[in-house]
Order: sequence, then C-alpha cells, then structure tokens
Amino acid sequence: MNTLARTRSRLKKQPHWALCLIAIFFAVIYWSLIATNRYVSETHIVLQSPEINPTGFNISSLLSGTQGSGDLLLLKDHLESVDMLQKLQQNLNIRAHYASGDIDFLSRLSQEDVALEKLYSYMQKRIDIVFDDYAAVLRIRVQAYTPEMAKAIAQTLLDEGERHMNLMGQRLAEEQVAFIEQQVKKLETRLYSVREELLAFQNKEGLVSPTGAVQTTLVVIGQLQGQLAVLEARKKSASSFQSAASPEVVRLNSEISALRQQIDIEKQKLAASSGDSLNRVSADYQTLELRAQFALELYSNSLMALESTRVEAARKLKQVSVLQYPTQAEFSTEPRRSYNIAVFVFFAIFITAIAHLARAIIRDHRD
Repeated sequence: MNTLARTRSRLKKQPHWALCLIAIFFAVIYWSLIATNRYVSETHIVLQSPEINPTGFNISSLLSGTQGSGDLLLLKDHLESVDMLQKLQQNLNIRAHYASGDIDFLSRLSQEDVALEKLYSYMQKRIDIVFDDYAAVLRIRVQAYTPEMAKAIAQTLLDEGERHMNLMGQRLAEEQVAFIEQQVKKLETRLYSVREELLAFQNKEGLVSPTGAVQTTLVVIGQLQGQLAVLEARKKSASSFQSAASPEVVRLNSEISALRQQIDIEKQKLAASSGDSLNRVSADYQTLELRAQFALELYSNSLMALESTRVEAARKLKQVSVLQYPTQAEFSTEPRRSYNIAVFVFFAIFITAIAHLARAIIRDHRD
C-alpha cells in the first residue's frame, strides 16, 4: 500500500507521466482490441511497347520497343489522380466500403458523403504506389477491409491505367495520321491534275514524246547533211570533166538543192522565231514532265510517311505487363498491432522524458 501511495504521489507531482501511462493504456487497448483488420492486395507492373520491324522503309530507329521510366511515372501520376479516384467510386462505390459502420471510428471514413478532397486524402493512406527506378517497376499496394475489395481496387487500377496510357499514346499518333492522310489526298489530286495536263498537251501537239521527236529530227538532219556532202563531192568530181549544162551536173544540182531545202524544213521544225517549233514544244513538255515527276515523288514520300506514322501509332500502344497479379489476402496484415504499440510506447516515453527534463530545468532555474 505504501508503494502504491508513493506512486500516486509521484504521479500527482509529475502529471505528464500520468498522461503518458494513460495514453499508452488506451493505445494498447485500441491496437489490440478495437482496430479493424485491413487486407492488402499487391501488384507489380511494367509498361512495354510492341516490337515492330517493318520492311520497305527505313524507320527502324522509330520502331524499337520501349520500357521507359517516364511512361511509368506518368502512369503513377494518373493512378494517384482525382480522376482515378472518381472512377474507383463509380465502379466500386469505395465511399460505402470505407465509411462502413463495421470499421472502428479511427480507421473508417468519417461519413459516406464526405467532400472529395477529404476522400482523396483518406485514400492516399489506403493506396500506396511506389516506383522502383532501378528495376523500372511500379509497385501498387492497396488496403481495404475485405480481401475482395482490396483485389478489386488493384485490378481496377491496372485496367484503367492501361486504358489511359493507350488513349494518351494514340491521341497524338491519330492526329498525325489524320494530317498526313489529308496531305496524301491533296498530293494525289495534284498528281492526277499534272498528269491530265501532260496528256492534254500530248494530245494537242499530236506527240507522245516531243523530246523523242526532236532527237528523231536531229538524226534526220544529220543523215540529210551526210547525203548532201556526198552529192557535193560527186558534183565537184563531175564538174572537173563535164560542163555545167551536162545532164549529170544538172541532176546533181537538183538533188543538192532538194536536200538543202529539206534540211531547212527540218531545221524549221526544230527552231523558229515564231510558231510552235519542236524545241519550244519540247521545253514545255519537259517542264510538265518534271512537274509530274515531282508530284509523283511527293505522293510516294507521303504514302511512306503515312505508313510510318501508322506503324508508330501501333508502337505507341502501351501494354501493362503484370509481373505480379493482384493478390487476394487470406489473412489481414494491417494494422501491424505489435509494431504500432511498440512505436507508440517508444515515442510516448521519449516525448514525456523530454517534457520531464524541460520541467526539471525550469524548476532548477526558479530555485
């Protein structure tokens, strides 16, 4: 009795130790008997892109599979967002689960219609998402008050996360594909228009290839000039022993004159100061032909770019590869009762000791 009396006397003189013991008593009661069991579901995921190696165009640098940490960080941010919280509420009604009356008053959500900001703050304590930078793995840990709900939340996070990453990756690629498809249509129209101009020009001039006609005319002129040279040589030879009025010389002069006239006619076809000479027709044709070739090259390049962009859109699909599927707990692992009691007792005694020391220092200074 004397020991008990002395203890009570000391506690009256040092009420902070009495408060410490009371706090420890209630903490032990709460963590041992009152705290509701929580079940944990864990899942580990990575992001991967499909490996695509198309042939026919050189875009191999664009099409290698990726597993970037940046995408995982984007996924982590989305999983921790308010949008994801609203999807969990819409699909699983997490408000009703975490505000259930079967949960102890310190652990449960204060009320089912609590403000969204408070619900978000509460769920941050129940959903833990950690990014492992070394392994490039996203580790998701969900706490709920039934094993089924914990697993359902983890599975919803997986499904919605994959859908979000695919939508985000496809959006830009689809816009690029749509833009290039418009350009392809414009270039196709341009190509057909230039080709029609080329065909109309050929029909108007009556020539399939004015350039070929020029080459043919040059060949003809060369042959005529060769014949002319032969006849002039024969004329000189005949004039050395025949008079200018002889039938042979007259015939040669007639043939030479006809050849020169024909050569002049052929040259007039090639070039003239006015009219549609072959050189002018050929120049106009070459201009149209170059325009048609340029339009064809642009159209061909745009088709290759379109196929490249379509493949890139497929590459941007992010597949959530699951290293560990959401587990369904067979027993509760939270709260860690012994650990929580030990930590609470340690800090309670530590803080009380500091308060005791501070009080002693103040008392000594007063004395």
